[in-house]
Amino acid sequence: MRRFRAACMTATVTALATVVAGCGGGTSTSGDGGADKPKELVYWASNQGPSIEADKKILTPRLKKFEQETGIKVKLEVVPWSDLLNRILAATTSGQGPDVLNIGNTWSSSLQATGALLPWDDKNFDKIGGRDRFVDSAVGSTGAEGQDPAAVPLYSLAYALYYNKAMFEEAGIDKPPATWDEMVTVGKKLSKDGKWALGAEGSNLSNNIHQVFVLGQQHGADFFDAEGKPDFTSDGAVAAVKQYVDFMAKDKITAPGNAEYAQNQSLQDFAKGKTAMVLWQAAASTFKSHGMADDDFGVAPVPVASGTPGTGEQVNSMVAGINIAVFKNSKNLDGATKFVEFMTSDTEQVHLNKTYGSIPPVKAAQQDKAFDRPDTAVLRDTLLESAAPLPQVPNESQFETAVGTAVKELFADAAAGRAITDEAVKTRLAKAEQQMPKQ
Repeated sequence: MRRFRAACMTATVTALATVVAGCGGGTSTSGDGGADKPKELVYWASNQGPSIEADKKILTPRLKKFEQETGIKVKLEVVPWSDLLNRILAATTSGQGPDVLNIGNTWSSSLQATGALLPWDDKNFDKIGGRDRFVDSAVGSTGAEGQDPAAVPLYSLAYALYYNKAMFEEAGIDKPPATWDEMVTVGKKLSKDGKWALGAEGSNLSNNIHQVFVLGQQHGADFFDAEGKPDFTSDGAVAAVKQYVDFMAKDKITAPGNAEYAQNQSLQDFAKGKTAMVLWQAAASTFKSHGMADDDFGVAPVPVASGTPGTGEQVNSMVAGINIAVFKNSKNLDGATKFVEFMTSDTEQVHLNKTYGSIPPVKAAQQDKAFDRPDTAVLRDTLLESAAPLPQVPNESQFETAVGTAVKELFADAAAGRAITDEAVKTRLAKAEQQMPKQ
């Protein structure tokens, strides 16, 4: 996967950048009336666990610990992924935003271009222990190449194939599929009696992008050219999107109802034994929250066209993850930086990533034996060997919306029984490309 330099700011980003100065970053107060000793921070956390309430339960004790250590109280809001990006963009224009926030690492370059986020130059990195504490690939997904990162890695993730052991045994299947041909073959054995082989979330735009990006890599497509311009209608891009939608339209291993599924609905079906496989990031904790035991499901690398996962066309995951950022004109920059230091400390990295089933982007924390478990080992090895970052271009978020919507519409066509031809896919992708801001 080639790296991209930011060619220019999109029209949306440019408009946002002109009003960033109005963003106050939070509503912090000081017990002694001094802004240099902040006593309160506002933190927007992303929904990492099985529910917002679960995240609150996980994070609240950590925030209490931070308050005990620093005297700074953290006001927590867990924001659903479906709302998070719009909330962040609104905050850059309204001035009513948090001091510290989580962002999807794929948004780093887009949000960096607004000018709203604190740049993490060497001086700021030194305040949290130094840039070299973090894994290079994680730092590589914190903003455009050649610029100071717009955020700091918090949780690292990769996609894996989760499979229901009981359903596999019942169908006489002794191992998970390693190639897509095998996926279709075993999928047809599993799709019967009202149960289906492979879950999908056709209305989840981000997940659509993640899946077709990986398939695009396997078909030799990047979705952007070397200058960072959209290239959605290449043969490889069309083949990738068609292959993904064809799991429902042609292969009949994905339920038509999945065309309407939003975030986490496919995971619920998996946990209930309605679907035998899902492609997901760090899903073990969610399955357990729905009553599955560790032995009920297996974890394997995402399939490839042939052979085994690796670099180049054998990529089987995007470099997924969550970054933590600071609004640069927060009234609490010192306190916000201390909070980032706390959240990325070795101790907190082990605790939080262990709890969520993700991988620490902090090198020292990765050495903890908790990350040698079979499920996390697959994620860790995928990140090291066969994952590629999504394009670090300023209009990446618009790419997710435009192409993610095209895939959503194609799933709706498939569910309705309409033919999914190469031409139909190319037409949808051409429409998506026309919706991208002009450079």
